[in-house]
This record gives sequence, C-alpha cells and structure tokens, in this order.
Amino acid sequence: MESRAVMSVIVWFVGLSLSLCSSHAYDLTDKGGLGRLFDGIGGLSGGGATSRLLVNYAEPYRSQILDFLFKPAFGAALHILKVEIGGDAQTTDGTEPSHMHYENDENYFRGYEWWLMKEAKKRNPNITLIGLPWAFPGWVGHGKSWPYDFPDITVAYVVKWILGAKQYHDLDIHYVGIWNERSFDSKYIKLLRYTLDKSGLERVRIIASDNLWEPIALSVLLDPELSSAVDVIGAHYPGTTTVTDALKSQKKLWSSEDYSTYNDEVGGGCWARILNQNYVNGLMTATISWNLVASYYEELPFSRNGLMTAEEPWSGHYVVESPIWITAHTTQFSQPGWSYLQTVGHLEQGGSYVALTDGKGNLTVVIETMTHDHSVCIRPPLPPFNVTSQNATFQLKGSFASILELQVWRSQFNFKTKKPSFFEKLTPLKLLDGSFTLHLAEDEVYTLTTVTTGQKGTYPAPPPSARFPQVYKDNFNVRNPPFSEAPNFADQTGVFEYYINLTDPGQHLLTLRQVVTQRPVTWASDADQTISVVGDFQWQNLTVTCDVFMESVKTGGVFIAARVNKGGQSIRSARGVFYWVFADGTYKVTNDLAGQSVLAEGQSGTRAYGWHTLTLTVKGQYASGLLNGYPLWKNAVVLTPENGWAAIGTHSFELAQFDNFAVVAGE
Repeated sequence: MESRAVMSVIVWFVGLSLSLCSSHAYDLTDKGGLGRLFDGIGGLSGGGATSRLLVNYAEPYRSQILDFLFKPAFGAALHILKVEIGGDAQTTDGTEPSHMHYENDENYFRGYEWWLMKEAKKRNPNITLIGLPWAFPGWVGHGKSWPYDFPDITVAYVVKWILGAKQYHDLDIHYVGIWNERSFDSKYIKLLRYTLDKSGLERVRIIASDNLWEPIALSVLLDPELSSAVDVIGAHYPGTTTVTDALKSQKKLWSSEDYSTYNDEVGGGCWARILNQNYVNGLMTATISWNLVASYYEELPFSRNGLMTAEEPWSGHYVVESPIWITAHTTQFSQPGWSYLQTVGHLEQGGSYVALTDGKGNLTVVIETMTHDHSVCIRPPLPPFNVTSQNATFQLKGSFASILELQVWRSQFNFKTKKPSFFEKLTPLKLLDGSFTLHLAEDEVYTLTTVTTGQKGTYPAPPPSARFPQVYKDNFNVRNPPFSEAPNFADQTGVFEYYINLTDPGQHLLTLRQVVTQRPVTWASDADQTISVVGDFQWQNLTVTCDVFMESVKTGGVFIAARVNKGGQSIRSARGVFYWVFADGTYKVTNDLAGQSVLAEGQSGTRAYGWHTLTLTVKGQYASGLLNGYPLWKNAVVLTPENGWAAIGTHSFELAQFDNFAVVAGE
C-alpha cells in the first residue's frame, strides 16, 4: 500500500510533477541558522526624469499604473522606492528640479518625486524610501565641479531635502546616498552622519557609494569612524557578484542600481536571474531596478528600460511588461525583515533557487531557469552558462518539515513558441514527507510558498496607443497643484517652471519660466543652452508659435525649435531648426543647439523686458520665421534632420519666460 501511495501522488498536466526519474536533491532547512535579512526589491525614479510623463496621465490610468508598481499583492508590490534628489541638471533622460535653485531659496513642492513617494506610501505604508543626488545646483559647489570642496554646504543642502520631505509631505526618508556613481569623500560621509544625528535624523541610514564595491569597502575596513557612518555598501550593476572586502565589512550589501535593460521578455529574463543570483552569488539583500517605469519620450536614451512602460499620457495607453510579474514572484510572497535560508544556490543543470522565511513558519522558494541566450542583461552582461531541462527534488527540513502544502505560481517565457505566460497560479502542491519534485524546463520562474495572499492584479485594457496630438496648445494657465512643470515638456538642460508674472498681470500673468541661472554641478553633459522638448519625435512639417520674454538685458537670448533630434546625455550635440532672438536686437537661425551652424541671421529689433511672438514653420527642406506676426526670414534651407521634437529654450543659463505655446504638425 505504501508503494501504491507513492505512485499515486498528483501529477500536473501543466508539467509540474512528482517524478520517479532521477533528480538532483536540494535541502531547504533552517537547522544551521538563517542567512542574511532580506531588505526588499525596488525601483528607481530618477537619474534622471524617468517618471516625467507619468504625472501627466489622466485618471483612472495614472492610479492603475501606480497600483501595478506599488500595491501589495497586486502587481510588482515594490518594497523600495528610490528617488533622485533633483539637482537642476541633466542626469540621463532629463533634468529634475532642485528644492534650492539658489542659496537663499527653498521650495519643497517642485517636481513630481514628492508626489510619487506619497502615492507609493499611500499604497504601501511600509515602503522604504531612499534619496540620492545625481547633481547639485551650481551654488552648492561655489561654481566648481566638486561639491566635496564645501562639504558643510553640500551636507546642509541634502539634509534640508530630508527635513523638507517630513515637514511638508510627512515622508520619512529611510536611507540617503552620497553622489551617484562618483568618487566618494570620507570626510563628507562622516559630516553627513554627524549632521543627520544633530538634526534629529538618527533613523536615516547612509548608503555608500552607489558606484563600485571598491574602494569604499576597503575604506570602511580601514577607517572605524567611516564604518560607523556607513550602514549599507551599495554597488551599481555588480553582475551578481561581490568582493571580499565588502563581505568582510559585515555591512548590508545592496545592488542599489541594477537591470537597465529593455523591458521585453528578454529583459524580464534578465531581471529574474538578477533577483535570485544577486543573493546566491553576492549575498546582496536588496536589488533596485533602474528604472521604475519607462515614462519618458521613447527616443531619449535607454528607452523602455523600466519595469513597465507608460510613455503616452495623451492617449492613456500603458503596457504592463514582464518584469512586473517577475518582480511579483518575490515581492508578493516575502517582505523586508524576512531572512534568506543559508541553503540557497545553483541548480545542477543551470538556474538558481533562493528561499526566505519570516521566522514564524512561512516559507517562500523562488526558482529560475533562465538561459543566457534569452535573458541577456545589457548592463551588466552576466556571464554565459548552460541551462537544460531538469528534475529537481527539494527536501524541507528543520521547522519546515511539517509543511503539507505550497501555493504555486509560474512564469514561462516560451521563447520558441512566442506565447509566454506570466505569473499563473497553479494547483497547490501537496508535499509527501516534506519533499517535492519539479520538472523544470528552460526559461521558467516558479514561486512555491505558504503565503496565500498573492494575486495577479488586472484592470480593463487601457486605451490604444496613439501618436502625440498634431495640434497642441498650452497657455500655462491651467495648473496642476502638485507639479511645477507643464505637461509633456521634458526639460533637457535647465528647469522650466510655472511662474506668476506680477510685472505683467494682464495677458501674461501666468507663464512658464526658465529658472536656472548658473551651470549646475553636473552629472552628464548639460548643454550651454537650456532646452525643453515636447511632442512627437516623428514630426517633420510643423509650425511652432510661442510668446517669449527675455530677462537678461545684455546677454539675453531665447529660441523656439523644430525637428530637435537628440536629448538626454546627448543634448549638447542636438540638431534641428533653432530660431533665436536676442536682447541686443538681433536674430539668427541655426541647424544646431550650440548655435554654430548658422542658416540665417540679421536684425530683429527685439529687446529684453518686452513680449515678442515667434513663429517657426518648417516644411520639407525649407524653414521660415515670423516675428510678432510679420515675416522676418524665409526659405532657410534645412537638409537635416528630417524629424524631431519641438522645443523652447534660452541662449545661456538665464531667466526667461514663455507663454501661449502652440504646435500644428503634419501640414
């Protein structure tokens, strides 16, 4: 009878089975103690302006996107949200505004990161919040490129952001970083720790150095005071491995930025490998995806690198990509404060497994069998290896030996058939003497867990994808209170904010103003000119109109533009058709943002502190311009580029205002 009982154990037609075929055996036990504490899985908004378009979505679509990211037991159910502390500078896909543009200026309602943190916390009150600067306003470095030369100023600037988060938004920042992917300064880190403590922020922990494992790990080992200040050693794109000095430090080890891969099925496979193997290979207890949501114009750098895609607020269309459900395999069934088992590792025929417990009897096991060919991580490229179909037997021991049933969730990438299935709930698995065997095919992810609250959240399909409207107008009079930016404008150098123009309370009371007046302590390659792009990158024939107001008498200059072909870290080399007017009464038309490739130039009569209306029409290979409704120049020959965004901007880092912006495209 006992033999017949073994033979009659449930066999799943879906391919999950108890099998008498030869299997490799793996113990899951807490007998020898537990491994490191699990700190969570997260996403990164910033570095930079990667959530820019999200805030422009209308309801209910905006809330749906946020639910897929943050709502527990629904979608990705993220444990961590890391945001950029805006520094007024280009930091990958755009600029994010600072809370202190100038030394005597504080405003904790600029940008959308405050709003995003509050929305995340609304869905998950226990979410871990992290802030990290990529760049700093120019005054922080006294015009120099190294903020550590004035550590007291830089520390005060960062601490004010943390205090402002609490005072104005009731947000507790749990961790703060140093300076993204730049050299660290030990004196600065120590002063930051001292100032946090003095400011009543003892609870705020420090991550260092958001770059490589070394030299921060060695410095922590050699300097007891630095070791006392640093709570987490955070590495970027570690390739699932760590270094000896980091392990010796006994600090928490995090992959504080990872993934950065196109979010199709291949990207989902990359993410599956990272989430498991960051702990199996490197004992990293938190992994944070760059980025959170691909919500920026697709033609900007690193298009669709987020956990999901939401880049069309004008249509309401968004796409829930595979990384959302791969994340759910871990996040919906384990929480920060759980512990990894020591019995984790690689499968004999390729792939890996981890197991976590809450110490109260709950167990979650996550298994991945991703092949290298179908789960390529662009950054970092993980080493190749072979994965083949296999049977794997898992034996539960210790306090888990009495578990009789596990919930089962599965994702199958099915690259050959191109019919993937993600986060499917299967029939619960009955265990026999604490043992179960799985047939694991290539490119699969399984979660087996005692947690019963998981679900694959759904909403009705969002509206279909659509191009940016061909007729677009904004007089900047309709304000959305949580945000300082105008919808759909993506600042690439400088910061363009809503402004109340009390000097002209009539027609131009409410405007959009460029506010950065000094080159920031930059992270990427800001242009020498400020620029904000908008619209459809595929635009070819279009007319752009905008009222402009220069505030610099001697050096003032502003432009409107069409067919702008570059942004992000490549903004300095952007080309297009740029129509400039200057406070000295001249104009020019250039084929580049730098203003060197001149197509036309002459006298305009424009002056500072007066409103002027610019109109630029580009059709085929010819461009023409109006000033205040009258022709100023025409038939400038434009050979390249053939398409691109519309844009507004200034000749330098200077104050200037814009109003009554309009585009008519396709004529």
